[in-house]
Amino acid sequence: MKLATLCYVMKDNKTLMIYRNKKKNDYHEGKWNGLGGKFEAGESPEECAVRELKEESGLIAVNPEMKGFITFPMFDEIDDWYVFVFVMKNFTGELIDSNEGKLEWIPNKKLPELNLWEGDKIFLPWLFQDKFFSAKFNYQQGRFIDYSVQFY
Repeated sequence: MKLATLCYVMKDNKTLMIYRNKKKNDYHEGKWNGLGGKFEAGESPEECAVRELKEESGLIAVNPEMKGFITFPMFDEIDDWYVFVFVMKNFTGELIDSNEGKLEWIPNKKLPELNLWEGDKIFLPWLFQDKFFSAKFNYQQGRFIDYSVQFY
């Protein structure tokens, strides 16, 4: 079981995304994704989100908002992933050259046009709703199968 965060930094009707093209053996290579990653020992979801955002982008989140929780059973064919999803509208700092990929501010209306995981195309619109979600996305060998969701 892996615990992780996904962070979507937003400003001026744009979302900061990362094109994963720099790490060797990256399961996400060639995909656009939110920022984030695995928990370190003792971290809360918020602490992980803030740390990962700073490491990957140089930005420092102020009051990250948890928007949902996603279960990805055996996503990488090795582990179940449990992911806390955050939106960050308040931040400081300057963008750095990320060692994981190319960072780019994408207009929100263009997000569905990116090379995303199929499930991301489903849950990204939920980030703009005033609801919390708990979802499960099933993949097999990198192929999207189905999903379920509950809104609160």
